[in-house]
Amino acid sequence: MNEEWTKFLASRTDNDQQGTELNCALNDLSHLGLIRVSGEDAEAYLQGQLTNDIREVTGSHSNLAGWCNAKGRMLANFRCFRREDDYYLQTPVENIPGVVQRLGMYILRAKVTLSDVSDELIRVGLTGDCSEALLQPFFDEMPEQPNDVQQQDQLTLIRLPGQKPRYEIVGPIQQLQELWLTAEGQAQPASTDFWALQEIQAGIPTIYQATKEAFVPQMTNMQLIDGVSFTKGCYTGQEVVARMQYLGKLKRRMYLAHVETSTVPQPGDELFARLSTSGQGTGKVVEAQANGDGYDLLAVIEIASAEEDQVLLGEQGSPLKIVNLPYPFAES
Repeated sequence: MNEEWTKFLASRTDNDQQGTELNCALNDLSHLGLIRVSGEDAEAYLQGQLTNDIREVTGSHSNLAGWCNAKGRMLANFRCFRREDDYYLQTPVENIPGVVQRLGMYILRAKVTLSDVSDELIRVGLTGDCSEALLQPFFDEMPEQPNDVQQQDQLTLIRLPGQKPRYEIVGPIQQLQELWLTAEGQAQPASTDFWALQEIQAGIPTIYQATKEAFVPQMTNMQLIDGVSFTKGCYTGQEVVARMQYLGKLKRRMYLAHVETSTVPQPGDELFARLSTSGQGTGKVVEAQANGDGYDLLAVIEIASAEEDQVLLGEQGSPLKIVNLPYPFAES
C-alpha cells in the first residue's frame, strides 16, 4: 500500500463505519491491486489471454474479463480499463504476484510490459445517492451506465453495477487526497467489507487464491455481466468456454444467497446437498460478507440442488436461502 496514502488515511479522524446500510459511503480500495499492461502489442497480447474483447475497453468503457488455464478454469478475473494508451487489470492484491509472473510467461517477443502499479495509482470508491454531487467538482460529466468511464484531469471515473449508485475513481495521490477531503464531509468512510458486500449484492464474482482454477467463467455468470465475448476469437481456454456455451449443458451457476451461521463462510468452502449425486460436490462459496443476522454470499451451486432448495453450508451446516440476483439467468 502506498506509504503516503496510508499516512494520509491515518491522519483522518473518522474510523471506518462497519454497518451495511450506509447511505453515503467512501471507500479506500487499496485491497484491490492494479496491473498496467503497456506497449504497442498490449491489445493483441491481452486479446489472446482474456475471455472478453479487449478492443471494447476504451477511454469511455470498461469491462470484466476472466483469465483461464487451458482447461477453461479461471486463474483470476479482472476489471479492465484504460488510461491513455495503457490497459489496467484490477484484481485482489493477493492475486497480483502470481498473475504478473504467469502472464509474463506468455509475452515472448511481444512488445509488452507488465507492471504492478498498485502503489502508484490510488483507488477510491463512492456509494450512494450522494455520489454524483460529490464528484461534480472533479468531473464535468458523469458516466451514465454501469461499466461506462469518464476521464478528466488525470482521474478515471468508472460507474459500477449495484443497487445504489456506485463509482470507482483512479488517479494520482494528490488528486485523490483532494477528492477524499471533499467527500468525507458528507460520506462516511466505510470498511473493505462494505465494498465487498456491494459487489456480492450486484452479483459480481471475485476469484481469490482459494478459488483459483475452481470455476469455468459461465459457472460464475461472467457471460451475463459483460465478462465473456463469444465472437472475439481465440484465447487460452477458449475452446472449453465456447463448447460449454454452444454444445454443453450448464450444470452449475452462481447464486446469491443468505445464510445464518456463527461460522464465517470463506471463498472455496464446500456446500452440501443430501440429494446431490455429483462426484464434484454440490458447490463452493465464491465470496461472503456479513449482513444483518448472517452472511450474504455468492456461491456456485449445482443447478439441480439449488432448485431443490436444500443446500447447506457444509455437511452439518446451516441452510442457504437463495434470493434473486439483480440480473436474469436467461441470456439475451
